[in-house]
Amino acid sequence: MEAPSLFSLCMKTVSVAIIHGCDYLHDIFDLPSYVFDNLIVNLPPLALHNLHQLSNDDCGRRGFTAYSIDNQRKCGRYDEFDAAWNALYKKRWPENIKRMQTTSSVTLEHGVEICKSVNHSPDWLQLYWEAHLQNCLDEVTERALLPAFDGHISGVEVSDSILNSIGYMGGRTHDYSRLSYHCNKFGQYARCLRLESVFCVAETCDLLKTCKLQALTFRRIMHTYFPHVAGLCMLLKQNRETLLSIELVYSQLSPACVNQIFNSIYKEGAETHEIRHLSIRSSVIFGYKSSLIPDGLSSFLSAGRALETLCFYDTRMGPKFANYIFSTLLESSGSLISLEISDNEIAGWLSGFHKKSISLSSQSNISNSLKVLNLRGNNFCKVDAEYLSQALIKMPNLRSLDISENPIEDDGIRKLIPYFIKAFEKVYPISDIKLDNCNLSCLGVTDLLRSLPMSKEPLNSFSIADNNLGSSVATVLAKFLSTSHVRVLNIEGIGLGTTGFQELEKEMPNKVEVVCINISKNRGGIRTAHFVSELILHAPDLVAVNAGYNFLPLESLPIIHDLLRQSKGKLEHLDLSGNIIPCSSVKESRILEFQYRGKPIVTFPPYLSSSILHDDDP
Repeated sequence: MEAPSLFSLCMKTVSVAIIHGCDYLHDIFDLPSYVFDNLIVNLPPLALHNLHQLSNDDCGRRGFTAYSIDNQRKCGRYDEFDAAWNALYKKRWPENIKRMQTTSSVTLEHGVEICKSVNHSPDWLQLYWEAHLQNCLDEVTERALLPAFDGHISGVEVSDSILNSIGYMGGRTHDYSRLSYHCNKFGQYARCLRLESVFCVAETCDLLKTCKLQALTFRRIMHTYFPHVAGLCMLLKQNRETLLSIELVYSQLSPACVNQIFNSIYKEGAETHEIRHLSIRSSVIFGYKSSLIPDGLSSFLSAGRALETLCFYDTRMGPKFANYIFSTLLESSGSLISLEISDNEIAGWLSGFHKKSISLSSQSNISNSLKVLNLRGNNFCKVDAEYLSQALIKMPNLRSLDISENPIEDDGIRKLIPYFIKAFEKVYPISDIKLDNCNLSCLGVTDLLRSLPMSKEPLNSFSIADNNLGSSVATVLAKFLSTSHVRVLNIEGIGLGTTGFQELEKEMPNKVEVVCINISKNRGGIRTAHFVSELILHAPDLVAVNAGYNFLPLESLPIIHDLLRQSKGKLEHLDLSGNIIPCSSVKESRILEFQYRGKPIVTFPPYLSSSILHDDDP
């Protein structure tokens, strides 16, 4: 066992002193810059937090009029502290960083603001303690859900692993171990929290009284247990001055409970609310016996002038409810940007809406403001597609449309062609189209792609995955690559086969602007590797390829090695999952030596063996 260095012993002593307090803490700020900076990056989170607070308090007492260079140096260390918090966050939650980056890019693409997506740089101090508090709440939730639990959630102790992660080394004799301590000390940093039903009680309002919550997610709220509904309403009332986003997940609520919840959002004496985002997912909020939408939800939609995103996913919504919701939105004065009504049985909804919409102004706020529409998995058929086309034409600023998982078939997609032609010719043309698993054939897709005019802007993404198109679609698809300038293309599971890949390779345009492409589950064999190799030569911006489950043989490894060499470091990721290639052959091919940011570019299955039978069918 290696003996601790003098520096590590000093750091431990200083950390304990900062955490528990001592008389000479202010002297730390008089250390030389190189010593102080080294101290900051080596302190555990709890010690860094106390020092950071002490720095802010010290600057506040001195004021900003002090002319001393020393004072300016002590009060100007925001960047050093922020960098330290950034490093601590990445170390503790590395998986969150990529998720935050993905969320930010999606948000900027469609202009929809969410809790974490802001114009200025992230506040890593705030993000760190918010995530820490969520960890504490999640851990306490697991214990509070046990049948044997009988007590106050504020008194539940968090685990040693959480205490160790923030650098506390004082044993369990102090209030540091209790949830109440973490809520009282770090609640001020919480902006977005996720709460299970056990936290929907009056006690939680006291625990989170220092929070300035902007987003709340509630899970598993049942109308059969009224105290949880009442507790949820108390939390909404407590945070309605700052609250911008509400999400309900895995919940079952009666119309009376829905009314009570949405009536809790309004500020005293106000007729409108400031909620920007509402999401109801895998929850039941529409009464089985009633054909009317709950009054509270109806009023919420009508009064939602600030409402930007609205999601009803898997809510057992029927056609009448969908018709009423959409009509209410059209008649409101709001400016909704994103609407999702997905995984609901609402076939026939648009026929009823169309009859009513004739009397509505085509220049309503919603029709002009809507940029993202997700109608995935609603069991629409070809008749619905005709009414959908008429409704979409009244949405001139729509940029993203997802109608995947609806069996509209070829006749349905042909009904939508007039809309798509107009959508491509607009000043701000449509940029994202998803038509996955719509029971389309090669004939229907060919008619669509041949009808589309040259877009005024490059198409951001286009997906026709999981439609049985066959190899014949390859020729028209190659031409589409040229005319659409599509950047993200998903043709997973469309049945290209070896012939389709060979035809795509043959008809490849001179320049392709695709950045990311998914060609998985097409049973292309070695022609898959040849196609990717050719694509790299014609797509200078290509960074990601998913070629999984394509029956790639052992003979494809030299081709893959050559294409990686040809990419000259531009390709960031090549997914070959589901292709049975022996480990020994992969190692011999030296493919894994090609890396991007320290990680192999090529992804193989975690376990490879030539003896395993391959089947890419679900």
